[in-house]
Amino acid sequence: MFTGIIEDVGEVVSIDKHQNNLTFTIKSKISAELKIDQSISHNGVCLTVIDIDKEQYKVTAIAETLRKSNLGELKIGSKVNLERSLLATQRIDGHFVQGHIDTTGICTEIKDENGSWLFTIQYEPSRPEFFTITKGSICLNGVSLTVVKSSKGLVQVAIIPYTFLNTNFNELKIGERVNIEFDILGKYLIAFNQNK
Repeated sequence: MFTGIIEDVGEVVSIDKHQNNLTFTIKSKISAELKIDQSISHNGVCLTVIDIDKEQYKVTAIAETLRKSNLGELKIGSKVNLERSLLATQRIDGHFVQGHIDTTGICTEIKDENGSWLFTIQYEPSRPEFFTITKGSICLNGVSLTVVKSSKGLVQVAIIPYTFLNTNFNELKIGERVNIEFDILGKYLIAFNQNK
């Protein structure tokens, strides 16, 4: 379980292919504090640490994860939003994030608002739980954000300068894919109402 508050932006330093899986070596300021078997959110995808070497660590993404997220598009030098799992004793500054990607979307617009940025993401609303509400929560590339504008298959979020500078949103370009995890509370409400 995560909160969507990014701790560090790591850098992919190598990618190894093993059958249908990819093993990523990530350089990060938090690497020395990690443990093998620990869960880390990578652009919103929960992956398990399998090896640590000083300022670098390794995680493996299986074919299913690569199919459902943008991790398969990472290259050497790509920046990755990182967050360690939630401690029960800390404040929840974002919202509850599972690290299970629901779908991906395409960035269709980036608007500089002279002090903040508006990012518009379009996605295929193929399932009823793929929805957002204005002022609700959404997780994009692992970042907990508030929805500014919502319509079927489209979400717009505002990025403050701190978030822009301390996540990989400052490198996101129009046409690139982002990982989306919809609000867990909303998904449970939809599922409950469907099963009545």
